[in-house]
Amino acid sequence: MTGHEEASSRNATLEVKQEHNATSPGHVARLLYSIVATLLLASHTALATPCQFESQGEGRVAAIVDARSVRLDDGREIRLTGIEPTATTKQALTSLLAGRDVTLRGTDDTPDRYGRQGALVFIGESDTPVQSMLLAQGDALVSAEISDKDCAAALMASEAAARRQKNGSWADPSAIKNAESPDDILAGMGHFVVVEGKILSVRQAGAMTYLNFGRNWTRGFAATISKRTLPAFESAGITLKSLENKRVRVRGWVEGNTGPRIDVRLVGQIELLGANEPTGIRP
Repeated sequence: MTGHEEASSRNATLEVKQEHNATSPGHVARLLYSIVATLLLASHTALATPCQFESQGEGRVAAIVDARSVRLDDGREIRLTGIEPTATTKQALTSLLAGRDVTLRGTDDTPDRYGRQGALVFIGESDTPVQSMLLAQGDALVSAEISDKDCAAALMASEAAARRQKNGSWADPSAIKNAESPDDILAGMGHFVVVEGKILSVRQAGAMTYLNFGRNWTRGFAATISKRTLPAFESAGITLKSLENKRVRVRGWVEGNTGPRIDVRLVGQIELLGANEPTGIRP
């Protein structure tokens, strides 16, 4: 056999071995593992982006109706879910959305009693909802109405970042009310406010549970939780009695006559503050 023939024979043998290796069970298994790993990674990446609910349609913003509602060019009125407005929300909303093409996402597109469709609003192809943008600028407050844990956490994180940086409304020293100053809270009657303080006692009276922040139960600030709301806290693994002597942040609408009250209807209205977590700005 000549040198050329020997070289050709070796190459042919190598090609046969490579072909055998490519079709061997071990190689196929490794290839399948690689494909599955790639698909799982892509799936995880997609799921890692919060608030990506089912699309509820698209449209162009024709008008800013109020601080939390816009009208699309097809006539639909959209209420931005997940936030409560501040004094600067409407102006910020106008800057962000006027004349823009948007995508709507949510879990339920049933109009409310005012005919508004609730949704998370995304500008163009963005994967960040406008609600998060407003919260990060300090131009809105989290309403706690989003039940999806990942999306709710993302909205809270946007608000927390604005709070730390004193953006927008958080630059105001009275942005967070002190639970030890009930008169300041009562001054916000009929408004959505954020209150921080320590729960001194948890008492039940009839169908209502009171989280008392003051020793004077009549005049001190309290968060009230009705019996029908208890299952939601139980599902979240929260025992109300365990909140005694805990520092919390409560958000909601202020009501009451002698002492200020916030009616807690959603678990997300109460945030447990860590021992080392700094409190917000106090008046």
